[in-house]
Amino acid sequence: MKKLLFILFTLPFLVFAQEKGIHFEHNTTWAKVKEKAKKENKFIFVDAFTTWCGPCKYMSDNIFPQEKVGTFFNEKFVNLKIQMDETPGDNEEVKSWRAEAKRFAKDYAIAAYPTFLIFNPNGELVHRIVGGGEADEFIAMAKESFDPSTQYETIVKKYKANPKDVEAAKAMAKAATKAYDKNTAAEAIASIIENSSADAVLTKEFIPMLRSSITSVDNKAFELIRNNKAKVDEVMGAGKADAMLGTAVINSVLMPKLRASQTDNFDQAAEEAIKAYPDLKLQEALMTFKPNYYRAKKDWTKYREAVNHLIASGAAVSETQLNSFAWTIFENCTDPVCLEAALAWSKKSLEKKENPQYLDTYANILHKSGKTKEAIAIQEKAISLAAAEEKADYESNLALMKKGLPTWETE
Repeated sequence: MKKLLFILFTLPFLVFAQEKGIHFEHNTTWAKVKEKAKKENKFIFVDAFTTWCGPCKYMSDNIFPQEKVGTFFNEKFVNLKIQMDETPGDNEEVKSWRAEAKRFAKDYAIAAYPTFLIFNPNGELVHRIVGGGEADEFIAMAKESFDPSTQYETIVKKYKANPKDVEAAKAMAKAATKAYDKNTAAEAIASIIENSSADAVLTKEFIPMLRSSITSVDNKAFELIRNNKAKVDEVMGAGKADAMLGTAVINSVLMPKLRASQTDNFDQAAEEAIKAYPDLKLQEALMTFKPNYYRAKKDWTKYREAVNHLIASGAAVSETQLNSFAWTIFENCTDPVCLEAALAWSKKSLEKKENPQYLDTYANILHKSGKTKEAIAIQEKAISLAAAEEKADYESNLALMKKGLPTWETE
């Protein structure tokens, strides 16, 4: 009886806790959602998510259940979740929305997750948010849907009505970049370049948007920066122009050649790119990209050689990069030569400061190299320096090391 009473008394509290967050509609249709929104004079908030998306799960588990988030969204919106992917474990409600999910993806050009769509009480799309955020930040982003000057779709309509209006194009480029709408951003930036002087465009505020739009050597942003390298470096810092241009050369010249090549000769393709653009200093951009290329191909010998060459060249390689290089080898390679190189990179990342994350990397590589006694000492130091929320993972690795068990995935 006591157990039954405990259940009866605790259930209301569980329900109360669940009600603090956003209330999402269930067992409904898009037509019914729009009807409810119009009747209650509320906007519609749609969370377009997938089951495999980490940020989607973070928003559902950590942001949507918060009381202040629920208070805001429940008052202002009719809220709906739509699962955009299909899995064998889908329940009947999810299955009933599959056709609608496909229509949403097509009609509203959903290309990244999570995407949050906001419709006015008449069911017209007025705003979109791509990517999540913490509670206060996310509420602030949602509030933009009520103001025509910040509504994404309203900005799009204003720009489309007069693409040569520089101020409208600037607002469009900024909003589209924020919404990960790359095509619209590139179109707006091209319009700004066509209708502005170089000095008006090459500012500290606008150059980062130019950088994000340089997807090819054939676009206007590439041409503008190439013709004004000195100005860009003056505003952003020495070497920034070549770095930006180098990314475009890699994406639209180097990579297509490598994909078409039967020999996979990176150095030859890189040399051809350098000769094709003699006015650009591409060597550092190419050296920096080379490890990423061989990482994608899972060629760990060439990856090791590329990283060693980059470090030996004297190029600026940060502690974060060194740690990332080392961890990549730890996770993917058992070759003693590669592990020895990774140890050297990891040790170099610790020269200025004993960062607990980098110490953890160093300890794990030592352990995988068979130097477990030394690894345990380094891991204990990492734990002593780590923040409270990081200690659990490091302690888990330490326990495995002390048992002589792998801290890496084994087949």
